[in-house]
Amino acid sequence: MIGAMARGETVVEGLFEGGGVQATAEAMRAVGARIEIRAGRWHVTGIGVGGFLEPEHALDFGNSGTGAQLAMGLLGSYQFTTRFVGDSSLSARLMQCVLDPLRAIGVKVLEHDDNRLPITLHGPRTPVPIDYRMPVASARIKSCLLLAGLAMPGTTTVREPRATPDHTERMLEAFGAQIETRADQAGMHIVEIEGLPNLRAQQVPVPGDPSAAAFGMVAALIVPGSELVMENVMVNPTRTGLLDTLLEMGADIELMNLRRAGGEQVADLRVRHSELSGVTVPVQRVASMLGEYPALAMAAAFAQGETLMQGLGQLRGAANDRVAAVARGLRVNGVDCEDGPDSLLVRGRGRVKGGGRVTTHMDHRIAMSFLVMGMAADDAVIIDDQSTIAASFPDFVARFEDVGASFIRYTD
Repeated sequence: MIGAMARGETVVEGLFEGGGVQATAEAMRAVGARIEIRAGRWHVTGIGVGGFLEPEHALDFGNSGTGAQLAMGLLGSYQFTTRFVGDSSLSARLMQCVLDPLRAIGVKVLEHDDNRLPITLHGPRTPVPIDYRMPVASARIKSCLLLAGLAMPGTTTVREPRATPDHTERMLEAFGAQIETRADQAGMHIVEIEGLPNLRAQQVPVPGDPSAAAFGMVAALIVPGSELVMENVMVNPTRTGLLDTLLEMGADIELMNLRRAGGEQVADLRVRHSELSGVTVPVQRVASMLGEYPALAMAAAFAQGETLMQGLGQLRGAANDRVAAVARGLRVNGVDCEDGPDSLLVRGRGRVKGGGRVTTHMDHRIAMSFLVMGMAADDAVIIDDQSTIAASFPDFVARFEDVGASFIRYTD
């Protein structure tokens, strides 16, 4: 997205080509950017800030909530009409968290189904930069508003109750945006960005996604005799919540070859099978591991003792209630757990019976998490749908088969 706004040709190397990335690339092509893949590298020829064209068709983001929400910010402030659609799972998700601040900028929401997709936006004649205080800490909302602020004159300010993953800020700064972060006396984390910057094309090496690495970490920890090395994993301090929690649980994880790549901290992770113990996860850690709670629940199921995860209200607001879905999947596989309005308590016994069939609700993280559980459970764990895995980890099955996992594909 940022490359599409920059002048010149941005070259992206190491991009994880999931469904969300593919959908985003198609959306950027639809508004005027030229995107080509040559020798495994993505070449993005941008058209400058303010240069996007009105798309001739709806932008389909499939199962990618991140792609849809960021694009709403990116395109919402342009004075043309953009329609956003997605699959049935994405269409069940509330988008009010980004629509409300966009309305404050002056964006007109012409179509929506109770703040759900399909959604049609039309930018204002004169967009107004806002000073927005976020009700919850969310990197998606913050990034949506920062991208919206690029296309309007003046300073856009976002205030979040605590720091969230800062990949957008790092990338914008690398491309030449004027962006500042600070904390105020009340402890709020403040990000300010100046509009209408002259963004310049960059060479972007993409480090490994810690959300994808989560499944490898947990699998290696719970399968007896395992040792797994994952290379080039991002260890940005705003994204190490799961890693920190697993270490507190007694995980044998070694960070090797710490270095910087593409403005981010990266490392190789060596993970060995470990005897885990239950812990209480600090509420303030939620923002740094929001997408990794399903994987953590699998580790907690194989730990000894209780693991309490709190502050999970945002997961309750996602499509089909991710907390409830994880709890149901745990129970049908013999794991004792309780899910409250804002929490999940897992009572681990060191082993999992398995044998249950999990309803994934078209949620890729739930699907992958319970497949990981099945790698170490006494009996096989069955998921109802693996198709959505392609949204974020298209070669999940192949990668794990390469290191010894065994999958059986059912047709019923």
